[in-house]
Amino acid sequence: MSKTILITGASSGIGKATAKLFQSKGWNVVATMRTPEKETELTALENILVSRLDVLDRDSITKSVQLGIEKFGKIDVLLNNAGYGAYGVLEATPSENIRRQFDVNVLGLLDVTKAILPHFRENKNGILINISSIGGKMTFPLVSLYHGTKFAVEGISEALSFEMEAIGCKVKIVEPGAIKTDFLGRSFDFNNDESLIEYQELVGKLFNSLESLMSNASEASVVANVIYEAATDGTEQLRYTAGEDAKAIIAHRQASDDQSFIQGIKDQFNI
Repeated sequence: MSKTILITGASSGIGKATAKLFQSKGWNVVATMRTPEKETELTALENILVSRLDVLDRDSITKSVQLGIEKFGKIDVLLNNAGYGAYGVLEATPSENIRRQFDVNVLGLLDVTKAILPHFRENKNGILINISSIGGKMTFPLVSLYHGTKFAVEGISEALSFEMEAIGCKVKIVEPGAIKTDFLGRSFDFNNDESLIEYQELVGKLFNSLESLMSNASEASVVANVIYEAATDGTEQLRYTAGEDAKAIIAHRQASDDQSFIQGIKDQFNI
């Protein structure tokens, strides 16, 4: 019997690449997204159920999980992939933007996870894969909110692994580096107020560095392959790094003290 993965944020980028990879490997896929009526590529593939799921809408979460179980009999893997980046000057960021960043990237992830746990517990089997980031292990300037959510995902995932083991399940964390997706497009929320002149030099240096930061970006398929490894390798490994830049940056962070690493980031941005 084929295994089944449920993926959040499957309309583009890492989510869509993962859906296509797992389908090609003979898996059933519940590909969820906020606007499934706009999807054409995944709906044309066999053994893919495209379903509406908005991580801010608990009813849609519950319904997608139920539809997946009804369609394929069982869900073996949950991939919490949906998320976006809120960047910019904290002082210039409206409170509602701050809340939405944590609602989507952290509370939404928790709500989707809670929805699948009874099914995993009943089956005494299941793998939870959470998409974190190198941004859950280190920081860049003007990214306090996004980093905050990814540091949270790291802590939640590691702590949850104890509970998951108690019900016969596993947690995996995938940490991508820069990825060639539209993350800096529709998924990019930047907040600034040019009247706050003290921050503007830093803002300018961040934007001047974006092109170089993305120069070593990996294809979304690179992350999809790591996700597939995490879902199928049968090991107790908790963390998986995706992308050569991610491997280098995380290794450097682990080998450096705080002052040295932060100074290196300042040098990179000419701060």
